[in-house]
Amino acid sequence: MEKTIAVIRGDGIGPEIVNEAIKVLNRIAAKYGHTFRYVEVDMGGAAIDKWGEPLPAAMLERCLAADSVLLGAVGGPKWDGLPGDQRPEKGLLALRAGMGLYANNRPAKLWPQLAAASPLKPEIVQQGIDFVVVRELIGGVYFGSHTTSQENGEAKATDVMSYSEHEVERIGRIAFETARKRRKKVASVDKANVLDTSRLWRRVMHRLAEEYPDVAYSDVLVDNAAMQIVKDPSQFDVLVTENMFGDILSDEASMITGSIGMIPSSSLGEGSRGLYEPIHGSAPDIAGQDKANPIGTILSAAMLLKYSFDLDAEAAAIEAAVGAALDAGLRTGDMLAPGCKPVRCSEMGSAIADFL
Repeated sequence: MEKTIAVIRGDGIGPEIVNEAIKVLNRIAAKYGHTFRYVEVDMGGAAIDKWGEPLPAAMLERCLAADSVLLGAVGGPKWDGLPGDQRPEKGLLALRAGMGLYANNRPAKLWPQLAAASPLKPEIVQQGIDFVVVRELIGGVYFGSHTTSQENGEAKATDVMSYSEHEVERIGRIAFETARKRRKKVASVDKANVLDTSRLWRRVMHRLAEEYPDVAYSDVLVDNAAMQIVKDPSQFDVLVTENMFGDILSDEASMITGSIGMIPSSSLGEGSRGLYEPIHGSAPDIAGQDKANPIGTILSAAMLLKYSFDLDAEAAAIEAAVGAALDAGLRTGDMLAPGCKPVRCSEMGSAIADFL
């Protein structure tokens, strides 16, 4: 197989963790006889410094011309003083919109080797943590109009949250199809007791549920969902929700798994092209020090192989190699535990590549 991967190294630790993911991808290519070509793309703070904007049109075109996109991380305090529409994160929003990526799938899986690192009680952890948050990505309040005006001598800010029926339906189908490949349970998260958008969301989801009689369906209010994720995460298989709720709940879900550095994600739309990235930030405090955990990015590369290229065996090989590295007691600083061997970012990437 010959594929082109657009690579966005980004800011902070982004270049370091992407280097390790590429190291693993190159080992996969050599082992299985594939050819992966990499096209460099500037986005975020790096693009602002070089081009004066977070996502130049030419960079978006490179992503659209590639077979898929691998991203490190964007943002940092260096650019915090910029106007909102010029900040690094706007590049990410523009990329998602430009690629038509409306579904963010974020696994929340506790690796057994890291069970002791979970902040939850052992009796809760023993029940297992393995669910997916399916988040609608290009609608809702993040993409609505935002205005600030003066009324009666004071500032008033308004952010508009809106959803149309087709936006809810397409993300709902992603959730049900994902559940069919897992444990066949979908929990739809909304705030239907307050919000009109949630009431529309719930009506569409109920209609979809009738098309998937083999999938158990339930409604969960977002505040209850936040509580249940820490009280009994084993009850969940696939959680589907709108943009802002998903942003919050997926971060909560990632923290109960022991290390945010372990969690990959995929952003998908129509067709096979996707955007794959770890969920953590750019960690500018440790940038350039070879201290970052590259596993989230390496597992994101595994998701890329599986979902965009249909290379299931290769993706499974990467996951097995990560498990072997953890079994060997190798740990970066964010997940170091007594009796384990501390390794640097580059050492962890090399070890996983070697286990392949």
